[in-house]
Amino acid sequence: MQVNQEFKPTIVAFCCNWCSYAGADLSGTNRLQYPANVKIIRIPCSCRLNPMFILRAFQRGADGVILCGCHPGDCHYTTGNYYARRRMTLLFSMLDYLGIERERTRVEWVSAAEGAKFAATMNEFVETVTRLGENKRLEDLRCKSE
Repeated sequence: MQVNQEFKPTIVAFCCNWCSYAGADLSGTNRLQYPANVKIIRIPCSCRLNPMFILRAFQRGADGVILCGCHPGDCHYTTGNYYARRRMTLLFSMLDYLGIERERTRVEWVSAAEGAKFAATMNEFVETVTRLGENKRLEDLRCKSE
């Protein structure tokens, strides 16, 4: 018996509470489709995301990680997304050093009124990561359930 083992990437989406998480909620309310393998983690603000959380997500088997926050200038905490943008720029250079493809990590600004943009962003990101294939670079084999 042949089993179809189509690769479905595991995506971790860190969404700020005030804009991006509300945008995800709006996309669900409007019945916009995005893949179920996108796991959303709500954080108070995009600046509260420690870059180690992204490395840990990759270590635990994530194939892609996306950070969604408020548009620059619209942050509930005034300058939080500026700090997040700076941290993510440094993280991207560290991921390059570790040999992880740049396309596996993304930063996107999504407001609470952009449910359609949230769904489109998630669909596009899942397609990109699916083309890249499974992440094996930082994978911890102890975390696999096989």
